[in-house]
Amino acid sequence: MRTITLEEHFLTQASLDAPGGEMFQMGRGAAQSALMRLGANLVAQLLDIGDQRISEMDAAGIDVQVLSFTRGLDAVQGDDEAVKLVREINDRLAAAVDRHPDRFAGFATLPTLSPERAADELERTVREYGFKGAMIHGHARGRYLDDEFFWPIFARAQELEVPIYIHPAPPPQAVVQASFVGNFTKEVTALLSTGGWGWHVETGLHVLRLILGGAFDRHPKLQIVVGHLGEALPFMMSRIERVFPQEVTQLSRPIGNYLRENVHYTFGGFNYTPAFLDLLLQVGSDRIMFSADYPYASMADARGFLERLPVSPQDKERIAHGNAERLLRI
Repeated sequence: MRTITLEEHFLTQASLDAPGGEMFQMGRGAAQSALMRLGANLVAQLLDIGDQRISEMDAAGIDVQVLSFTRGLDAVQGDDEAVKLVREINDRLAAAVDRHPDRFAGFATLPTLSPERAADELERTVREYGFKGAMIHGHARGRYLDDEFFWPIFARAQELEVPIYIHPAPPPQAVVQASFVGNFTKEVTALLSTGGWGWHVETGLHVLRLILGGAFDRHPKLQIVVGHLGEALPFMMSRIERVFPQEVTQLSRPIGNYLRENVHYTFGGFNYTPAFLDLLLQVGSDRIMFSADYPYASMADARGFLERLPVSPQDKERIAHGNAERLLRI
């Protein structure tokens, strides 16, 4: 069975040297203790998009990784600086895909705070390099993608017929301070506001903002992807559909239609059968795609979970590769 994973990350040395790059150096700050538990070679794994990574893919039974840059670029000051760094990241990814076209594909990194230039970079990477879409890491300095400021990116993605993958980002600092600082340690705050809770519900909220803000009414063919079995949206989907009737939202379709027709969902390291079954019941097998969240999670564990899914062989094939082939034209 062919396998394609969609939330697989990398770094470049230039990005480590840019502002904010020190966050990926092990051992700095309370938040890094969680990363340290993943192993001291995490940065080395992120920097490698060559033979060693492919060797690990072979060992785990992964045929293709769709690679994406592992962090947002909000810390980079100045349009020209951000665009320069983005082009370096995308060019390095394109070189890796060119060396291993049967094993790697790419999602573009974009300078989202400059939407017109971001749209141009998306088009450049799709047309010149064959990239399959783009990954955007949540809000941009507290500004969410339902803001029409960002919609040139969506218009270009729809025109190019490529999806936008919305990856979690930590909530804005004011939200962290109000909601995630409490009678516990700084390490607990760091985990609660990110991988333990905060960035998942933050991403689910981001999707709802896009729908309620009319992004898909303006761009009805736009497709987005979210990871982690839906970022808590499947559990709330029935409730959301009840609470937001069309006479309230003033949208052209019921809110559930957008969640089932404009959104795709990947695993992203969430190898949990109950959560998977909830997503499956809500959206069906045609909207779910395999991923591992390498190197933050194990490819071998993801592959084993895929094999154990309580679905038909036909649905398993769709999830393992068929849906990604259709969406990304791989």
